[in-house]
Amino acid sequence: MSAQPTQASEPQGGAKLLIDVGPLLVFFLVNFLAPVAPMLKIFVATGAFMVAMVAAMLFSAIRYRRISPLLWFSGIMVVILGGLTIWLHDERFIKMKPTIYYVFVAALLAFGLFTDRPILQRVLGSAYPGLDEAGWTKVTRNWAIFFAFMAILNEAVWRHSSTAFWIGFKLWGALPLTFLFAAANIPMLLRHGLMRENAAPAEPGPVE
Repeated sequence: MSAQPTQASEPQGGAKLLIDVGPLLVFFLVNFLAPVAPMLKIFVATGAFMVAMVAAMLFSAIRYRRISPLLWFSGIMVVILGGLTIWLHDERFIKMKPTIYYVFVAALLAFGLFTDRPILQRVLGSAYPGLDEAGWTKVTRNWAIFFAFMAILNEAVWRHSSTAFWIGFKLWGALPLTFLFAAANIPMLLRHGLMRENAAPAEPGPVE
């Protein structure tokens, strides 16, 4: 009986995907469908991205009574960098947003590894039931390396290509790469106890 409120307070499955990925999909859809001149599409899409991100944060706060630390960070960045993009009419700010996010997450995970603080476990504990300590260390290391790589890749793409190519990369490159990388980690996670029989989900806690 006591576990039910904890589960209800954490977005799961489709709801989590909607909160995490929904605003980005709005950005892509508006960029492709907005009935404006091509050079203006990214600015309209950025405005829609800001609105969708705020809506995702409000939905999380109302439905689950919490906003995750990473959602806070991402939302604040979208509002600030998106606002600068529109105000200064300079698309570089919104293009830098993924780089800043990737660097922040990679640094946070690396800090957790070096200081022996299970940051990823506290954030995603309920998503990886039964995973042992070695598994958490390996998956944390893997994601830290991946996010550092994605930061470098995003910088290389936006600085050396057109806006249209960068947006296509975000949709057809960055998102599939992230899902493929997550899938590639599953065999290792299973070897370290993921989803073993009678495994109890770890309780996520606040990030220190």
